[in-house]
Amino acid sequence: MWVTGVDTVLGTMSRCGVPAPEEAPRPPRTTTSYAVLGLLSVRSWTTYELAKQVQRSLNWFWPRAERKLYDEPKRLVADGLASAHREFTGQRPRTVYAITGDGRDALRQWLDSPSAPRSTEFEAMLKVFFADAGSLDQLAATVDAIEAGAVERIRDLVGMVENAGDSGFPERRHISALAIRLQYLQEAAVLTWTRWARAQIAEWRSTADAGTWDATAAFAELAADARRILDGP
Repeated sequence: MWVTGVDTVLGTMSRCGVPAPEEAPRPPRTTTSYAVLGLLSVRSWTTYELAKQVQRSLNWFWPRAERKLYDEPKRLVADGLASAHREFTGQRPRTVYAITGDGRDALRQWLDSPSAPRSTEFEAMLKVFFADAGSLDQLAATVDAIEAGAVERIRDLVGMVENAGDSGFPERRHISALAIRLQYLQEAAVLTWTRWARAQIAEWRSTADAGTWDATAAFAELAADARRILDGP
């Protein structure tokens, strides 16, 4: 006789001395979980709206594949940190997610926890680091591409700043101004570096031969600059 009820199966296993299978542990929450919780603390969103908002704002310093963002709200609902309700736009259904009281508590606890060390993925700089395996033209093209990317990102930041009043969240402008300033300074540093790097490599004979260009002097200048900034104004 086949037994189809899960409770009956578990009960039979228990009577026979066979331990019942434990519920699979949920994976630990990731930083992306808290990023989505943070957005839900601002307002309610659909998964599509969340993905677009991440692309517009968080992507500057927390880039994540869009497909991963569509699963995160469901995990938060399963953990009781978010709620979901269905509504209609015309005849088209959509699911809207909102943060719960437990979700706000979890977000506050995360804000109080130590942050992971800052990390950067920058493929073009990897190519610069190994440029001596290639040609000066390749190195120059890489530097040009880095410059073009920095210019484009600064223009995007300028657009965001100029339209800050239309963001829909005027009560958060002070937070946005704080965050965007750092992003701008990083992009400006990259842009400044490309112009400096182009002037340096113009003196090289090849990527394997810097000619009369003085790397020792460049290191000394860098160390002096670093000491000045560490000493403060």
